[in-house]
Amino acid sequence: MSGYSRHVIALLIPGVYAPQDDTALLAEALREEAVPGGARVLDVGTGSGALALAAARRGAEVTAVDVSRRAVWTARLNALLFRVPVRIRRGDLFAPARGRSYDLILANPPYVPAPHGGRGPRGRSRAWDAGHDGRLLLDRICREAPALLTPRGVVLIVQSALSDPGRTLELLRGAGLKAAVVRRRRLALGPVLRSREEWLRRRGLLAPHERTEELVVIRAERTR
Repeated sequence: MSGYSRHVIALLIPGVYAPQDDTALLAEALREEAVPGGARVLDVGTGSGALALAAARRGAEVTAVDVSRRAVWTARLNALLFRVPVRIRRGDLFAPARGRSYDLILANPPYVPAPHGGRGPRGRSRAWDAGHDGRLLLDRICREAPALLTPRGVVLIVQSALSDPGRTLELLRGAGLKAAVVRRRRLALGPVLRSREEWLRRRGLLAPHERTEELVVIRAERTR
């Protein structure tokens, strides 16, 4: 595990996405939110459970969801080892969470544009590959999350600038939410992006000499 991962989780089952810079950036935004005891929090695509644990430590009632069996077991074991109560369910995005409303929804979905976006990602790549435009799940989250929010409920989403944050803002605002970018961070290109640099440059997503990627956190709040 990376240095950051060791600080926020106890174990990681092989094949499960390790908490990295995007998790850390979303955790920073989470710390700035008022999360009163008993607040209902939903962590979509929980992976290792790092963000779910962070919310639960603040006294929130947390539900965490992931489509990966390995991720669900990793999150359950981390919650058990840290003795933090988290309700963890396996399922497709919001399917296991319907029928309830939430004060805060956290989402760190796959957002990396993939050259072979016509085929569904497989294996470990499901944690980052998100179709030709990087929005395989982002669009669904923007469409479906608003209906699950309480009055004044908040959505926090982390994504790459490569996957069109403007589109995320447009969709969330179109659903009646007040949305804005609240955090940005530039990072050196990681192994996945380096492996597809040429393709990203051909598509105009990376400038000719660009060697960094920008991550953003988008905050959207229900105002009516």
